[in-house]
Amino acid sequence: MRTVTRNSILCPNCGKLISSDESSCPYCGISRPGKWRRAVSVSRTMENPDLLLHIIIGVNIVMFVLSLISRPMNAGMGSNPFSLISPSFRSLLEMGMSGSTPVFQYDRWWTLISANYLHGGILHIAFNMFAINQLAPLITREYGPYRMFTIYTIGGIIGFTVSSLMGVKFTIGASAALCAFIGAALYYGKSRGGAYGNAVYRQIGTWAVMIILFGLVMPNIDNWGHLGGMAGGFAIGFILGYSDKRKEGVLHKLLAQTCLAATVVSLGISLYSGFLVKIIG
Repeated sequence: MRTVTRNSILCPNCGKLISSDESSCPYCGISRPGKWRRAVSVSRTMENPDLLLHIIIGVNIVMFVLSLISRPMNAGMGSNPFSLISPSFRSLLEMGMSGSTPVFQYDRWWTLISANYLHGGILHIAFNMFAINQLAPLITREYGPYRMFTIYTIGGIIGFTVSSLMGVKFTIGASAALCAFIGAALYYGKSRGGAYGNAVYRQIGTWAVMIILFGLVMPNIDNWGHLGGMAGGFAIGFILGYSDKRKEGVLHKLLAQTCLAATVVSLGISLYSGFLVKIIG
């Protein structure tokens, strides 16, 4: 007698128990669920919100330390108070500073991602990481971890794209991605409504106003990057939806995987051009 084993899996879209060799899920209809499951499993780490947040903050810190090591520290960039203990301009440029000059004159399009992980000073990174640590749990709770990472990545890209199009020559910082969180939270609060939604909208609205006012008062602040990030986050929240309306599905997970792959490639180029090439050379 010959036995046949049918491997069972959870459908990556609806979560129902099905056979891995099904051509389509009998519950939700997704095509080839076994193939989707293998693809989604690559970014399984994203399902741990705390770990994902720690990785984002950790990569920012590592990139900041490497930018300090890459070139000797200097007095900072301009009169910005965030320039205390700052990497040199050359180091930031080599490691992926974005802006109209790197993007349009030198075709360094990958800097639209790498700039999300670079900072001009110790106070700069401290403020951004503190704010991200405060906002990311809200975005993760209402959108899910995959959409949170997508908002961080694509929102940052949109912010730096707007900044570059508006003629900002050089720009860095996770604040574009941070503002994308703000935009997504504003969309969530406005769309959900009710006591909780309105409370989120008012609280996050205060953050938005403070960041805009701060940018108008302080020198060397990329206001276009902030506004672009907010608009991008609002749009992404609208397009992808939040958990009360739409649970995270396979497409959300694959989009996050794409963002992850693009980030790895971008930071890989960043490390090579700004740090490893000096060691190899």
